[in-house]
Amino acid sequence: MGYRGVAALLAVVLIVQSSLSGVSAINRTSFPQGFVFGTASAAYQYEGAYKEDGKGMSVWDKFSHTFGKVIDFSNGDVTVDQYHRYEEDVQLMADMGMDAYRFSIAWSRIFPNGSGTINQAGVDHYNNLINALLAKGIQPYITLYHWDLPQALDDEYGGWLSPEIVDDYANYAETCFRLFGDRVKYWITFNEPHTFTIQGYDVGLHAPGRCSVLLHLYCKSGNSATEPYIVAHNVLLSHAKAVDIYRRKYKAQQNGSIGITLDVMWFTPISNSTEDIEATQRAQDFQFGWFMDPLFTGDYPSSMRSRVGSRLPKFTEDEAKLVNGSLDFVGINHYTTYYGKNNSTNIVGTLLRDSLSDAGAICQPFKDGKAIGDKASSIWLFIVPEGMRHLMNYIKNKYGNPTVIITENGMDDSNNPLIPLKEALKDEKRIKYHNDYLTNLLAAIKEDGCNVKGYFVWSLLDNWEWTAGFTSRFGLYFVDYNNNLTRHAKDSVKWFTDFLKAS
Repeated sequence: MGYRGVAALLAVVLIVQSSLSGVSAINRTSFPQGFVFGTASAAYQYEGAYKEDGKGMSVWDKFSHTFGKVIDFSNGDVTVDQYHRYEEDVQLMADMGMDAYRFSIAWSRIFPNGSGTINQAGVDHYNNLINALLAKGIQPYITLYHWDLPQALDDEYGGWLSPEIVDDYANYAETCFRLFGDRVKYWITFNEPHTFTIQGYDVGLHAPGRCSVLLHLYCKSGNSATEPYIVAHNVLLSHAKAVDIYRRKYKAQQNGSIGITLDVMWFTPISNSTEDIEATQRAQDFQFGWFMDPLFTGDYPSSMRSRVGSRLPKFTEDEAKLVNGSLDFVGINHYTTYYGKNNSTNIVGTLLRDSLSDAGAICQPFKDGKAIGDKASSIWLFIVPEGMRHLMNYIKNKYGNPTVIITENGMDDSNNPLIPLKEALKDEKRIKYHNDYLTNLLAAIKEDGCNVKGYFVWSLLDNWEWTAGFTSRFGLYFVDYNNNLTRHAKDSVKWFTDFLKAS
């Protein structure tokens, strides 16, 4: 998970908004036959066992152990210990009636140094997890990269800043296809490249913590004006190469699908002015279009080309062909909606010259002092269910109605130690959140014809939430961090169980 445009398509996309109050009577049977429901996770947020069984260090192992990088000074050394408790957690999914589980593989558990000798203990762990899921009728959806780059590759050549990463990532991906592809039918190459590109290489808030903000007073090294674009370019080339390998060598035999997961806030113009409408579209171009356009056209959005200029890398003719069309589905992580408006002054942006200011847009959750929606615990997460329907229609109209899977959606409560466990399990707000977002998603599918095939809740369990540490609880299950990481069902577990088992 992470921090999560409108112009020419505005008239088409701005559909009649549903009025949603209370909890309606939708359930699994409301959705098309075969629609997949699941939960999502990430290796570094769930597994723990960070030094066990030959695993190598990742950039997040180093980053989270650096003083001041995580709000509560915690790390992912243990988190919810799914490395040892996966059988228990698989049973929790089965009891709810979930169809699928999206999890990531820790690259440094397979290749401790990023390449070279395979760590068999890591392979054994993921084989055991995959087999446990299948034994309960739960389909594994594997994310190959969820932000935890092997530290050895960052040390050796700068990780995603170097074109060398493309071959190392492709080798890692092919190793996973070969080892697990006989049972895994859904592959996701990257989770939220926009997030780790911006947070890791523009503002420096995520691993590896690079930026040039305040003349390196915050980050020791980096260049916010160029590095985010270099990283994103190498990610797209790595994705395309892995997809090409899968399609040429494994797809026919293994009969699977491969895609990528992108984080997408919905943006709506703060006013009807031409300037704000155009700025809102630019904001979407610099968020979603940055990755989506190359995958569907072979090049970056024209707004990025004109505003970034020579700092934006170019695809060669062969690279453009490789990137264009390199997905069977697009995963969408969607949580919230913001207003977009034109940045008419941009004095700070002129000084910083970074990818955030390049868009010339300001995105904010307030208008005339009023929030765009009710707020979850996270400072960035405002609850705007109709944003889901708008976003699905935007994708349908702009990109030709590709196959979409909602690979993350959810909301968090605060981790307040003063709230008794019995009260913490009463999460009516989360129930309403999922009901209302699912209702809008259903309308996008049935009324608008959007091609959406699945929905994954973030998350099965409360877990370690990156720089928020353990201060944020996104789980359907409450994890008692002070009592042996015991899992307790929140009320949303019963709601989802009833939702999924309805007939």
